[in-house]
Parts: sequence; structure tokens; C-alpha cells
Amino acid sequence: METVKKYLKKYFVTAMGAMAQGLFATLLIGTIIKTLGQYTGLDFLIELANFASAATGMAIGVAIAFSLKADMLVVLSASVVGSIAYTLNGAGPAGAFFVVIIACEIARFVSKKTKVDILVTPLVTILVGFGASKLLCPVIGIVMKALGNFINTATELQPFLMGIVVSVVVGIVLTLPISSAAICASIEIAGLAGGAATVGCCAQMVGFAVMSFRENRVNGLISQGLGTSMLQMGNICKNPRIWIPPTLAGAICGPLSTMVFKLECEGVSAGMGTCGLVGPIGVISATEHSTLLWIGLPLLCIVLPAVLSFVFGEILRKIGWIKENDLLLEN
Repeated sequence: METVKKYLKKYFVTAMGAMAQGLFATLLIGTIIKTLGQYTGLDFLIELANFASAATGMAIGVAIAFSLKADMLVVLSASVVGSIAYTLNGAGPAGAFFVVIIACEIARFVSKKTKVDILVTPLVTILVGFGASKLLCPVIGIVMKALGNFINTATELQPFLMGIVVSVVVGIVLTLPISSAAICASIEIAGLAGGAATVGCCAQMVGFAVMSFRENRVNGLISQGLGTSMLQMGNICKNPRIWIPPTLAGAICGPLSTMVFKLECEGVSAGMGTCGLVGPIGVISATEHSTLLWIGLPLLCIVLPAVLSFVFGEILRKIGWIKENDLLLEN
């Protein structure tokens, strides 16, 4: 059992977290730059954004290999593997994730084992990666696309129910030590479902930031509100009830997003919440500009999550479900 936990942590926490950083440094920052370029009319920003997005597969490959503590030649070769897996059959981040892990782990058997390591290690890493891509990427591409289509279509057909489900589930994933951004990018979440996902993530981050203000003050407000609600994971393990207020806030804001304000978002931005304000920027980029957008965006991403989480949090404090310093972050 301990061995299973070890590998789950290694691949689905450490490696997936690294993949999210690779996405952030390329595709996500490229989206932000492109949005700025479109609004300012600066064409060089759009050109720069295209270069950043084109490097996504390579960045994912390097990030995952580095997180797995692979040798340098394996890390560098993983850039090629990541690029292949990311683009082949539309497998995207999910394809790169699985294929790079396979290539890196097999490359361990030859890395630094021969006198011609500089030839053998890159060759084995890239060949294994190419073979794994040919074998797995078609299947991964179909599964991810089908899952994304199902979620996106279901949200269009059942906006109330799916608004709750998507908002709550993606928000919870954001707070867990896995990457909601990588998952949203992998399934190509979009449209109303992407908007609900964004709102759910914002509810977690803003909610925890506001309801824990008495314990963590301004530093906690910024680190959670603009950083990540994952900082509360240790406290959640001690007292899971502290998760109730922001989750309820997400459950309320989700259907308001899908049915009333019709906010939209897509891909990696949908899983970022208020981290660097990436989620709201993604909503602005994907949603038709109207009065509903400019009212709904601050209301559902900041104001309501803050108010609802604070109110629910105070209720739980009154009944003793949340006690003093339950939300205190370690320095």
C-alpha cells in the first residue's frame, strides 16, 4: 500500500504539478499575452503568444522529466518526446503527461550506463517516446475529446445541474494537490462548462482567503486569493469541515454562471481561478462582451464567493465545526 501511495504521489501529484507549470509558462502565459495584444492592437504580442503556445509540448516534457529527477540528457530529450505526444492525434497535455513519464522511466535503465551515453540516452528516450506516442496518443486523444464533449454538451443541455457539478468538482480539484489547470486543458473544457469551472475555482481561492482573514491577515489573503487555495490542504486534512463554505459558494455561483450570466472560458484558464487573475482574464477572452459579462464576472468570481464563504464560515464557527486557528497557515 505504501508503494502504491508513493507512485501515486510521484506521478499524479509531483509530475502533474510540474505539467501545470509547463502549461503556465507557455500556453497560459501565451493566452494572456495574446489577449493583451488583441486589446492593445500590438501585433508583436500576438506573434509572441504564438511562439509561447507552440512550445507547450516541449515545456511539459522538460517539466515532467525534471520533476521525476531524470538525468540531464533525459530531461533535454523529453522536450522532443513532449512535443511529439502533445501534437499527435490531438492528445494534448494528457498525451504528453503519460508518454513522457513512460519515456523517462525506461530511459533510467540506460542513462549513464554506457560510455556513449550522449548518444544512447537521447536515442532511447526519443524512440520510446515516439513508440509510446504512436500507441497511446490516438486512444488518449479520443477519450479526452469524448470526455470534454460530454461535459461541454451536458452543461449546455442541463445548465443548472451541471453548473453545480462542474463548479464544485473542478473547484475541489483546484484545492487538491493535483492540477485542475492541466485537467481542464486535457479535456478541452469550454463554453458554459468552462465558465462554471472558473467560477468554482475562484470560489475556493477567494472563499478560503476571506474566511481565514482573521487568522492569516493580508499575507494569507494575497497568497490564497491570488496564489492557491492548496495552501489549506494541510488544514483540510485536520478538519475537512473547513472545506464546506467555499464549496457551497461554488455550488451557488456555478448555476448562476451557466443560467443567468452565461460566462464562458476554455482550456487551462478555466482551471486557474483567481491565480494571477488568469481565470477572469480567460472569461473576458472567451465570453461575448455585454453588460452581463461585466456584472457577472466580478460578482461570481470575487464578490459572491467572498460574501457566501464568509457567512457560511461564520455559521460553522458559531456551531463549533470550525474552531480558532483551524484555518491558520504555517509560516
